[in-house]
Amino acid sequence: MALDILMRVEEGAYADLALDAALDAARDLDPRDRGLVTELVYGILRRRARLDFALQRLCSKPLGKIEPKVLNLLRLGAYQILELTRVPERAAVHSTVELARAERLERATGFLNGVLRSLARQKETIPWPDAQKDAVAALEVGSSVPRWLARRWVRELGAQEALALGDAMAQPAPFTVRVNTLRTGREDFLQALREAGFEGIPTEYAPEGVVLVSRGEGRLPGDREGWWQVQDEASMLIAHLVAPEGGESILDACAAPGGKTTHLAALAGNGARIRALDLHSQRVALVASGAQRLGCSGIEARPWDLTKAPDFLTPGSFDAVLVDAPCSGLGVLRRNPEIRWRRTGKDIAHLADLQRIILRNTAPLVRPGGRLLYSVCTLTPEETADVVADFLKEHPGFVREDLRDFAPAHWRELFDETGALRTFPHRHGGMDAFFAVRFRKK
Repeated sequence: MALDILMRVEEGAYADLALDAALDAARDLDPRDRGLVTELVYGILRRRARLDFALQRLCSKPLGKIEPKVLNLLRLGAYQILELTRVPERAAVHSTVELARAERLERATGFLNGVLRSLARQKETIPWPDAQKDAVAALEVGSSVPRWLARRWVRELGAQEALALGDAMAQPAPFTVRVNTLRTGREDFLQALREAGFEGIPTEYAPEGVVLVSRGEGRLPGDREGWWQVQDEASMLIAHLVAPEGGESILDACAAPGGKTTHLAALAGNGARIRALDLHSQRVALVASGAQRLGCSGIEARPWDLTKAPDFLTPGSFDAVLVDAPCSGLGVLRRNPEIRWRRTGKDIAHLADLQRIILRNTAPLVRPGGRLLYSVCTLTPEETADVVADFLKEHPGFVREDLRDFAPAHWRELFDETGALRTFPHRHGGMDAFFAVRFRKK
């Protein structure tokens, strides 16, 4: 199953969607095997450059010239040998060779056996790059950060900070849920977790967040009742910074899959009128179904391409607009590890242009005195500070607010010296890397 998913990702699929589809189709699979499939898929995608560095030393030809399925078989075996302490090395080698036979790759079994057995013997002597001598190489190999990005992080953050960020991005992301306060409270949910054999702890900043630290049997309590929504803690902060209130008209301009939309509804006590837009109709359907599951009312969702002005909406008719814009996603590499191997430096300028267009097309919808929150799950200057500066130049009718003036005191460390939200997984309790700025219309 892991091999099939990895091959689908090679062909362009998203890892999370491919994994969810495979696990949904195998509902009788033992929970331990479900966990192993997930570990293999995400672990290999997160650590691919590290695995390839080790494998290349043992292969006589470049890895790029190896048949893709054979290469992914090598990675499956290598990940178990290098990263999983509970899988015996001989079992990792044997199961990989047998899988090759099952995939009608008998011709590759000798090659796979030889390389993986050599890796098991030599793994303690692999000359990994020294972070003190070459931080870029250490990021590229040790944390599997693409070289173009490793260079950027070292240049922009400094070597020590870049290495800490890279190490955090190579780890599994915490499993965090937002408690749906329309249905239950956090303490009640934590108690229900304990009674069901799960263990959760409150998030440090988001008042509705819970991090699951150990699982019990079966589904989380309250699944069918809509007690919770899977959402990272950094993402939970965004709706709080919008600060929705009952009676307001709010636009969520890039809404799908709907986590922030439903959070806005919950914070407003189902008293706000929320318009939710997204480019693709099938993703808009996710917003609607999520709202129904969580008992959120007042949400109207429809597809719209925001590279065009939404002429069906009245200018100056919204108290608040949230633009959680499409971005490079470099702040969520743990959750979408395939981005590492698809994104390039050239994509960033294109995405920054798209963000400017979306802001340009949504800004007229804000009423005088209303607020516009811009957020992205990335940390490139082009998509954060540069977009903000260009927006203010083009829109003198807006002023930038210092978010520190509106946030709880214990959030202070989450903001930079300009009052923008900037979260990092290695600094702030493991949450994703997010950026947000709020504007007020004069």
